[in-house]
Amino acid sequence: MPTNTESESRKLLGRLRDTMAEDAAGQARLDKITHLTADSMGTEVCSIYLFRDNETLELCATQGLKAEAVHQTRMKLGEGLVGRVAATGKTINAADAPSARGFRYMPETGEEIYSSFLGVPIQRLGSKLGVLVVQSKQAREFTSDEVYALEVVAMVLAEMTELGAFVGEGAALKARHTQSLLFRGGTGQEGSAMGNAWLHEPRVVVTNPVADDPDTELQRLHDAVDQLRVSVDEMLAGAGGEGEHAQVLEAYRMFANSKGWMRRMEEDIARGLSAEAAVEKEQSTARARMAQVNDTYLRDRLHDLDDLSNRLLRILTGQGAQTGAELPDNPILIARNIGPGELLEYNRKLKGVVLEEGSVGSHAAIVARALAIPLVIHVDRITNEALNGDQILVDGDQGIVHLRPDDTVVSAFRDKMAMQAKAQERYSSIRDTDCVSADGVRVHLHMNAGLMADLPSLEGSGAEGVGLFRTELQFLVRNKMPKRTELVEIYAQVLDAAQGKRVIFRTLDIGSDKVLPYMKSLDEPNPALGWRAIRVALDRPGVMRMQLQALVRAANGRPLTIMFPFIAQYEEYARARDEVDKVLARERRLGHTVPERIEVGAMLETPSLAFASRRFFEEVEFLSIGGNDLKQFFFAADRENELVRRRYDTLNISFLSFIENIVERCESTGTPLSFCGEDAGRPIEALVLAAIGLRSLSMRPASVGPVKSLLMRYSLKEVRDVIEESKMRGEQSVRQAVMEYLRDNS
Repeated sequence: MPTNTESESRKLLGRLRDTMAEDAAGQARLDKITHLTADSMGTEVCSIYLFRDNETLELCATQGLKAEAVHQTRMKLGEGLVGRVAATGKTINAADAPSARGFRYMPETGEEIYSSFLGVPIQRLGSKLGVLVVQSKQAREFTSDEVYALEVVAMVLAEMTELGAFVGEGAALKARHTQSLLFRGGTGQEGSAMGNAWLHEPRVVVTNPVADDPDTELQRLHDAVDQLRVSVDEMLAGAGGEGEHAQVLEAYRMFANSKGWMRRMEEDIARGLSAEAAVEKEQSTARARMAQVNDTYLRDRLHDLDDLSNRLLRILTGQGAQTGAELPDNPILIARNIGPGELLEYNRKLKGVVLEEGSVGSHAAIVARALAIPLVIHVDRITNEALNGDQILVDGDQGIVHLRPDDTVVSAFRDKMAMQAKAQERYSSIRDTDCVSADGVRVHLHMNAGLMADLPSLEGSGAEGVGLFRTELQFLVRNKMPKRTELVEIYAQVLDAAQGKRVIFRTLDIGSDKVLPYMKSLDEPNPALGWRAIRVALDRPGVMRMQLQALVRAANGRPLTIMFPFIAQYEEYARARDEVDKVLARERRLGHTVPERIEVGAMLETPSLAFASRRFFEEVEFLSIGGNDLKQFFFAADRENELVRRRYDTLNISFLSFIENIVERCESTGTPLSFCGEDAGRPIEALVLAAIGLRSLSMRPASVGPVKSLLMRYSLKEVRDVIEESKMRGEQSVRQAVMEYLRDNS
């Protein structure tokens, strides 16, 4: 890159920095910047367009276009060349702008006399802030050096915008991080919470985007990258060289040693950026690229680069995770994603969690359910918009997040939470009452758990026992395989806390979305249908035997109930049951106390098991329908895929008929049957499931009260009649008919 171009760029950035330091209004700064940029670039026009809302750009300053067009000219995202730059996050360089695809003439600007057009996005870490444009009368394509120089200016403009340098009147010049924002995501865990934002990874603030001494900045960059490379090598050595974790770190090391990455940052510094601004410029480019990439592998690699950039920025700025800030009152955690161990470190301090990524079956979702806090996932851009301490409202039922809400929204939300609290008081009055329907049918309600933190809810919720204890969480939150003695202690504490109530321990359910960080994972095209749960256990029986031994020893003579996950055929259950018998025999030989009574059951999560031989139903000691997995396989709709997971209703006639078939088979063989999953904790669904014959339901603790309240108010026979009538009418779902019945009989 020519030295004179670099020195001109540094001069311009120096002038921009001086402009930012002046005691002037935001509009005056913008006006001066357009003048300085046009002069430096040798163009007749320089214009700055900023977003006034998510869909609309506004001309906020110009040198060369008509002054009266400022704050009057607006365009939608994607409209005209400026709108295209904003929508795509890509530069447009056109020698003959009027003939370029998407050109739109704006007569009020007087731009018809200008032929060439160069527009670059003003963006910061994935947030689109606006567009910087230069134009000239001469029909020419701008050189790569000129494009690069304008991109560097746009980077500084983005940082200045973030720092509030252009605050003024009107929506486009409103201070950032002050507007009320509504985000729509997906429900990871139901519930409502009101509190204050707490960023899991505090935002790094670049306060010095421009630097005078490129040699000093280059040395700072090289020193920081050397430190980064050492830390990545140390992490890789600690990972033992195997497993997915090590593969990720190998990708980190590849990027940390990338000559192209270093060269681009060195060029940015030569143009006049500080070391941290150069890193963030490359990071912003990578994030813009990430938004355009559909390929999962490429997105993962860009995520690796993004994470590496964050580490490098923290080294350069000294702004680590420990900023000295104190956790606010009623904290609501905000993160791109988070592991179960990190989430558990917050203990029960959190009121809610909001993630940019995540999934309904993720480890974070499992822990959020265990902690009984609302979780909203797939909330795009929340980490860029939120600041620590911002007021935030989380509606886990609807998958909605209000950031910095206005008073009317806060008031309505408070009313909703007050109604929920009042309902909980009503539920507490029936906590110790048996769940008996209006027509005298007894239904047993149990709770799901996975952590010791869940167990206090056993008494408070009114649950009769633990219908599902997820044992994989003790494996997921560690960075190495837990020892048998550790598991014995944990399982014994669970049984102690249950105080004689039945606890169904589900053996290790890993694979699919639950990958242990210390076990080598497979790159499977469809992991939900792949090597998971009982399939892993039977192929690698050592871990299962160790877990079974821990459960037997933890029982210490007390009754023990074990359930195997994801059984698809009788032979799998028979082999797993045989492992239990071997463990019991070995424990007796060692002189250890064995349970006075042991029950061994299976989760019915695949349609195939519903059609197993009668012998299976006679031998299995109990069955639990895993509603979440069974529904996705029945409808062929991935429950992690937001495009399809809500398309198929649990109260669909075909699905209910399938469940009824399972109920009938279990009744004919006297096999105890329960239903476990999210739908068991939804009152309407629970009522219908009970009406078609299920007499045991297992759900999250907070759902026990609402479900019990509804079941006790209605006749299951009458609801069954409504279901049959709906079937006779050929309706696809019984939901509407049941809702009408409830309204008419409320």
